[in-house]
Amino acid sequence: MKIYLDTSVISALFDERNPERKALTEEFFSTLSSYKVYVSELTLAEIEKTPDPSLREKMREIVSLFSVLEIDEKAEKYMEDAYHIAVAVVNEMDYLLSWNFRHIVRKTTKDIVRMVNTLKNLKHVEIITPGEMV
Repeated sequence: MKIYLDTSVISALFDERNPERKALTEEFFSTLSSYKVYVSELTLAEIEKTPDPSLREKMREIVSLFSVLEIDEKAEKYMEDAYHIAVAVVNEMDYLLSWNFRHIVRKTTKDIVRMVNTLKNLKHVEIITPGEMV
């Protein structure tokens, strides 16, 4: 099974402000050997914008374990958080994991992605949180 992780999942491993999210993410990470895990060039770029050098390095170490998906012309028509969805869809991921409830892990977004994928005859990607994988 192929899983795409956005930046919020990587950063949650180090987020002491939300212990429950951190614990769920750590629990999910303990199951990673069951999956083929991907991040994208966008994830790497967002990590590079992390102002704290120590945190940035820790996040770099984590993502170095995963395959990196390129942002190609199919995905470039989308912006910001939509890039994560577009990259996951055009690379036929089974799941996109995120803690971004404002833009990604929302019923409206899931419904729109499902509708567009159906209309465009693209593989459906399940958008969930890491906590739902454990």
